[in-house]
Amino acid sequence: MRKMLLSAIAAGAIVAFSSPAFADVLMGVAGPVTGPGAAFGAQLKRGAEKAAADINAAGGINGEKILLEIGDDASDPKQGISVANKFVADNIKFVVGHYNSGVSMPASEVYAENGILEISPSSTIPDFTERGLWNVFRTCGRDDQQGKVAGEYIAAHFKDGKVAIINDKSAFGQGMAAQVKKAMNAGGVTEVMYDAVNVGEKDFSALVSKMKDSGVTLIYYAGYYAEAGLISRQIADQGLKAVLMGGDDLATAEFAAVASDAAEGALFTFAPDPRKNPEAADIVKKFRDDGFEPEAYTLYSYAAVQIIAQAATAAKSLDPQSVAEAIHSKGPFKTVIGDISYDAKGDITRADYVVYRWMKSSDGTYNYEQVN
Repeated sequence: MRKMLLSAIAAGAIVAFSSPAFADVLMGVAGPVTGPGAAFGAQLKRGAEKAAADINAAGGINGEKILLEIGDDASDPKQGISVANKFVADNIKFVVGHYNSGVSMPASEVYAENGILEISPSSTIPDFTERGLWNVFRTCGRDDQQGKVAGEYIAAHFKDGKVAIINDKSAFGQGMAAQVKKAMNAGGVTEVMYDAVNVGEKDFSALVSKMKDSGVTLIYYAGYYAEAGLISRQIADQGLKAVLMGGDDLATAEFAAVASDAAEGALFTFAPDPRKNPEAADIVKKFRDDGFEPEAYTLYSYAAVQIIAQAATAAKSLDPQSVAEAIHSKGPFKTVIGDISYDAKGDITRADYVVYRWMKSSDGTYNYEQVN
């Protein structure tokens, strides 16, 4: 399962935009191009494509041009392994991705055993970098950091509230729920409910009824935006006056599209909006001129390519292990999300989560604003 585990779905899991036979620097981008996480897959893809185009226009990496191959893991661990095996077969040396922590975990083992360096823009589960693998990095923070911020916010602002913690049974969801509970409990607030749902579930009426019976005033949902949006709508439909709070997966307009008017007032944690970084202004404008809003993890994906390029330049090598050593030792790296340095595990050395609230604008659209 860790090396070349071939599968019948491998062929369907890859979307290649060019033949890798003519590439100088072979780089894979892996995420959910299809399925419920496709909005985030598009962010990873567009971010990496823009970064590669800009770096190539400036002369490439050590004089070599980047050629991307896109792998569709559909947010499924088995399909993620198939993507990883296809990248191995195609001699990919660097991977930007995957989106989901539960996909990055098994895929990273395939990459580690086959000499491939992986930087995830979005896999936040702590175990991703806690296993001692030589090849794993991320441009985002960790769930223990994010969960601490959320739990402390709940303890400070909902001290007299009745809190329900719900997760979606995914690696991300279970981990986030545990971290939020830990920080919230330490702040003196004990949940009145701790429950779970399934990814893909659509009818939450029984769950909402349980929360109404418990008098819940705040729901912390540890999971993905589709279910979070549906829960928001269904608590509103059933007249439950409760605030919904979630993690970084709610940092997308897709959440508001699903939740509709029930999105207003929902809270979530994410890093300070990189689109507001003055150093990213030109890149953000390029995305918007192309008709793509670079929200959530778009710029984190762009930054991942920048870090690979700068580390390879510092190492004067395109060997993934040499580049990995340079990532650990040659920072900080200048990126569109700010200066990034790494610790020995492959985590960024800054912890930068804040809380946002979804708000309805005067034109009727929904946008989020930082509240702390």
